[in-house]
Amino acid sequence: MKVKTIMTKDPIAIELPGNRDDLLRTMVKNNKTGLPILHKDGKGVAGMITRQDIFSKPEETQLPLLMQKDPPVVSPNITVREASKILLEKNIYHLPVVEGDTLVGIITPTDLLKLIEKNGSEAPVADYIRLPCVPLYEKTPLNVAIAMMRLSKIYALPVLNDEARLTGIITDRDIFNLSIVDGSLAISDLGLGDDEDEWTWEGLRNVMKLYYEVSRVTLPNKLVKDIMVSDPKSIFKKTSIAEAARLMLRNDYGQLPIRNHEDRLEAMIYELDLLVSLL
Repeated sequence: MKVKTIMTKDPIAIELPGNRDDLLRTMVKNNKTGLPILHKDGKGVAGMITRQDIFSKPEETQLPLLMQKDPPVVSPNITVREASKILLEKNIYHLPVVEGDTLVGIITPTDLLKLIEKNGSEAPVADYIRLPCVPLYEKTPLNVAIAMMRLSKIYALPVLNDEARLTGIITDRDIFNLSIVDGSLAISDLGLGDDEDEWTWEGLRNVMKLYYEVSRVTLPNKLVKDIMVSDPKSIFKKTSIAEAARLMLRNDYGQLPIRNHEDRLEAMIYELDLLVSLL
């Protein structure tokens, strides 16, 4: 199967020259967490920016200094297997698809999870675990949790209680949910007024919260347990990859904890891990 059959067509993108506010405004309006950056004539992909790039350089405003330059791009005629291999090897979540010098689509793990679910493979998730499990104690301060996410480059971590049992999951999105910034301030900064195109609070939340936390305000004195998702859905090592993909898609999860028969946390499986089944 070729990627042109499953890619998201005509993706939202932003052109050079530009600045961070242009980028954030576009991300908020379209509820995106990453965007391709095009050359100033709109031809060819110059870079890629995700929200982690923004958070890692909170004081930088110019797109050329924020973006990942010359990201991998693919033809719409490459196979799903080839696309999966690139996402895995580069550890990326957005793969622009170009035809000639025109951006025509983008591939993400979500697009590929749909194939894994449809294929109905009974192979167990245990065969596809790649990353070490990095748990957090539920009484860990939020600023420590953010530091652990950045250092591990894993943005969804399982949470354990005093008995070392799984009680929740915390992701970077959960931190974005933390309402420590007045929404009207963010809207004003982005120039999103009543006369603008429709925008969503979901988009504002996904893009802006951690940016403000890093660059403009002090994190509140809260613990991981105060904002984590409690009692998350979990699976077992023998759970099929098709079922894992189904749960991720239906619940908008990028990961699932794996428990053993004693209800103890054993591992985490992430959406990129499942792509190995397509190689």
